[in-house]
Amino acid sequence: MPPATDSQYAAAAIAASAEEKKQPSSDTRSSPSVSRASLAPEGLLQRWFTRLDNIPGLEARGIERVTEDLRHPKPTTGSYLQMFIIWFAVNCTANNMTVGILGPAAYGLGFKDAIVCCLFGTIFGSACTGYISAFGPMSGLRTLVVARYTMGYWPSMLCVVLNIVIELGYGLVDCLVAGLILSAVNGHGMTVIVGIIVSALITWLVAGFGIRWFHTFERYIWIPTVLLLFILIGSAGPNFNTDSPSKGTGSALIANRVSYFFLAASGPLGWAPAAADFYSYYPSSTSRLLTAAVTTSGITAGKLLIEFLGIGLASGLATVPAWADAFDQSTGALIVEAFAPLGGFGKFCAVVLALCVSANIIPGAYAAALNFQMFGPWFAKVPRPIWSTVVVIIFTVCAIAGRAQLLLIFLNFLALIGYWVIIWIAMTVEEEVIFRRHKGYEWDSWADKTYLPTGYAALTTFLIGWAGAIVCMSQTYYVGPIAKLASGADIGLPVAMALSLLAYPPLRMLELKIVGR
Repeated sequence: MPPATDSQYAAAAIAASAEEKKQPSSDTRSSPSVSRASLAPEGLLQRWFTRLDNIPGLEARGIERVTEDLRHPKPTTGSYLQMFIIWFAVNCTANNMTVGILGPAAYGLGFKDAIVCCLFGTIFGSACTGYISAFGPMSGLRTLVVARYTMGYWPSMLCVVLNIVIELGYGLVDCLVAGLILSAVNGHGMTVIVGIIVSALITWLVAGFGIRWFHTFERYIWIPTVLLLFILIGSAGPNFNTDSPSKGTGSALIANRVSYFFLAASGPLGWAPAAADFYSYYPSSTSRLLTAAVTTSGITAGKLLIEFLGIGLASGLATVPAWADAFDQSTGALIVEAFAPLGGFGKFCAVVLALCVSANIIPGAYAAALNFQMFGPWFAKVPRPIWSTVVVIIFTVCAIAGRAQLLLIFLNFLALIGYWVIIWIAMTVEEEVIFRRHKGYEWDSWADKTYLPTGYAALTTFLIGWAGAIVCMSQTYYVGPIAKLASGADIGLPVAMALSLLAYPPLRMLELKIVGR
């Protein structure tokens, strides 16, 4: 058999749906509790679903497990390169520049302090997401279906709800950034709303068609983005104040460094609940170590390139009055002003950079649509493209409503992501290393409530971790009592992780002893 090409992995999504029409799913054969009727639409909706399935290039498949016979048989070097490109493209977008800007602008960090905190925070968050991503080829399942093997069937719904909030939040922020840039390019003659809608339409088109279009779009969209970023470096780089000092001293400075470190970690952590979604068509022979490493590297490289540029722009706010005036208007205006020395060509660059933000929104819209199907059989009966449409409509409306408060929304939203994600990841690691080291996972039982854990231990641990996060968090709207003792440092994420790691093993042992699963 000839080596696989990158496009063959994406095309497996379409082949899987066609193959299922010829033979019953192995999930149905091996797990009595999972019937095809409970997974697919019926009647009029079923007929429409079948028509969607027959549209060339459209993936109508939902959350069903992709069995080994429906995946491509052999991974290649090109397959791992495609993984890297996907994550690099997804994260190397203008909206992530906001994370870099927040270091100096919100936490008062100097250029060097912000760079170091952003670097190691991003690596930490990316490594966590890399670990989760490797479950895609292993299981053939979507990420939060895999979460059922730790959280249990019903408690895992909490993760589903929280992840939908994440993806909607990212869609809101990303569309808003694109809209602000497009509006600023036009001298604010074009309303931000038009820019938001343009970005949302691109997202809807690609996310609606599914995994093949997603892979193809991300494979090429990073090229103009990177070229534009190098142009931006040439245009704005001379005004970066690389010697800018951090504000504050002693414990206050340490608190700002810690808070920014975990803020930078929260961004890549936000991809963890969707990381395996894009690998479920890869064969189980795919190297787990390489999958995790390539995913980690792709996220890190993509984020750092754009976030370091954000730090550079923020470092120049005190020395370049035009930048400060633009930043007072919006982040989008600051990016446009950074291109200003290039005249009309600079405006063209800003427009293209704004349109490329869709690369960051598409995977979230795709994952959120799958999450809606996880609420139960009735939700699964609605085809994924319909849920993609619902998701895009929701975050577009929210972006239009919140268009005047971008930085405040981003700062509060991003930090909240990490709290619950790190709790779930901590439990997943311990579940695999301690409790499934010998018995492994029965992936065909993904919807079998009699096999999956009851989730009592996981839910209790989840609540304990959240309690720790609440008393240790430091946000604009609330500062926990322990965070106050730590000079206002946001230590909610590491405390939530530590409490979860301590609480889960004994609780899980007790659950196994009493319940037996």
